[in-house]
Amino acid sequence: MTRNPFIYSEPLYRPPSEAYSLIIQATYGCSHNKCSFCTMYKTKKYVVKPIDEIKNDIDAFRIHLSYVKRIFIADGDAFSMPTNMLIEMLGYIKKKFPECERISIYASPKSVLEKTDEELNLIKSAGLELVYLGIESGDSKTLKSIRKEIDSDGMIEVCKRLKNAKFTLSVTLIAGINGQNSWREHAVNSGKLISQIEPDYLGILTLIISPGCELYNKLRVGEFVEATSKDILNEIKVIIENIDVKKPLIFRANHASNYLNLSGTFPEDKRFLLDEINLALKTADGFEKKYRRL
Repeated sequence: MTRNPFIYSEPLYRPPSEAYSLIIQATYGCSHNKCSFCTMYKTKKYVVKPIDEIKNDIDAFRIHLSYVKRIFIADGDAFSMPTNMLIEMLGYIKKKFPECERISIYASPKSVLEKTDEELNLIKSAGLELVYLGIESGDSKTLKSIRKEIDSDGMIEVCKRLKNAKFTLSVTLIAGINGQNSWREHAVNSGKLISQIEPDYLGILTLIISPGCELYNKLRVGEFVEATSKDILNEIKVIIENIDVKKPLIFRANHASNYLNLSGTFPEDKRFLLDEINLALKTADGFEKKYRRL
């Protein structure tokens, strides 16, 4: 009897841009799972599913779905799968879904660094197109404080290795990650890091602290002070001011966590984005996080 592939191990997450993608859950949880701000996979133990089980899922999805344009491979760090398994899975996906135009995945810095350049090239050749990477900050002190276990130089190396292997690279930064402390250093160095790596996509999210994470505990005892809405807009403004790229960079800050919806393409829309923020800072009188987003 065919196992029902539509029953996932919850919670299940995917990037906003994968809203209409088929999700194949090849791993459970996150191999790192230590970030001070994150609760996404705290209830899960990291496990790589057996390749036969993954193939059975793919077979069952093929039975139920007549056409699939995009596929996203979950969970939080499926790129950490052994390279031979990842390549075998990609080959099977391509065989079963020849119409699929794009396969994407979440990666962590550690999972990229653990693979050789040859492995990265083989994975790309096997059909993986887009890699999502949570940079969170370009500031080494901030990265250490949020337990990313990598500094800014290491993050640049990770991104450049992915770009050298010809992956499409989508990265995220988190506004408000330092609260009201050292936000400018985070913003300036984040903009500078983006300028060095020149990803294809950049998304900026706003920090939301959930019960169960380290930052939540610090917030409760007064060791962390959340950034205000205007602090966040000023922080994003400084990030944008420090982005200087020559290649097209698609930018979005329109996640549900954000106060102000922003979208554009660098470098041509940089001035427009800054003008939008300046206008919001002048006209949005006292908007607060707990009441609304703009």
